[in-house]
Amino acid sequence: MRVADLALTVRQALVQASLAPIDAQVLLAHVLGVDRAWLVAHATDPLATGDLETYFTLARRRRGGEPVAYLTGTREFWGLSLAVDRSVLIPRPETETLVECALRALPADRPARVLDLGTGSGAIALAIAHERPRADVLGVDASPSALAVARRNAERVKLANVRWLQSDWYGELEGDGAPFDVIAGNPPYVADGDPHLADGDVRFEPVSALRAGRDGLDALRIVIAGAPAWLARGGTLAVEHGFEQAPAVRALMREAGLADQGTFRDLAGIERVSIAMKANSD
Repeated sequence: MRVADLALTVRQALVQASLAPIDAQVLLAHVLGVDRAWLVAHATDPLATGDLETYFTLARRRRGGEPVAYLTGTREFWGLSLAVDRSVLIPRPETETLVECALRALPADRPARVLDLGTGSGAIALAIAHERPRADVLGVDASPSALAVARRNAERVKLANVRWLQSDWYGELEGDGAPFDVIAGNPPYVADGDPHLADGDVRFEPVSALRAGRDGLDALRIVIAGAPAWLARGGTLAVEHGFEQAPAVRALMREAGLADQGTFRDLAGIERVSIAMKANSD
């Protein structure tokens, strides 16, 4: 039977999509331009043929594994609705732990300088800029496509205290905004041979933002080793990493001469973010 021959209500369409309920609801709400509460209140409303065709096309792609965020073009992070596409990683709840760590190091009552390395969609930079309006936040990424998404998101959430720079980590900074009170980063940290690279949403995300060498630490080594040269005295480095990488990351921080290394767990109880400080004196 063709979609054009169907006469389905909201409730029937959600069932016939053959998706997890949350995915079905998010996709139909996206197609209709409503929120999920509207779907509940209008469960028996009939749907237009064009909306059904669009919805079932998205549902078929979701059954094929495509992430919901890429299908809708948006993802919420830190209460901000952000645009995403296949040039950037999908912001994840566990990365909010990194934002929390950065904010603890940034008093709200005075100006500060923040560097977000590998900014991607701009999620981390924008969350920090939103919570610390007196901060000057610089987001850098090597990918011009990712930076285009980040710039679009800054306009989308109407934040003016964040800037963007195309740079391979610290390579193009040239003192732009340095020294920084906080350097934050969610660099690639998945080992090249990790079987999770072939699972779920990750299959559709940019490989360059995921893979980091044989042990998954190549990018973290660059970020951590370079941090002392760009941090202000007493400044904080905070990085996200894999669930088994915390000891290695803290060791890299010690080797770089950073002090007071520590690790914080995400809401799932996984060691997710490690921090360290540059000493106040030489």
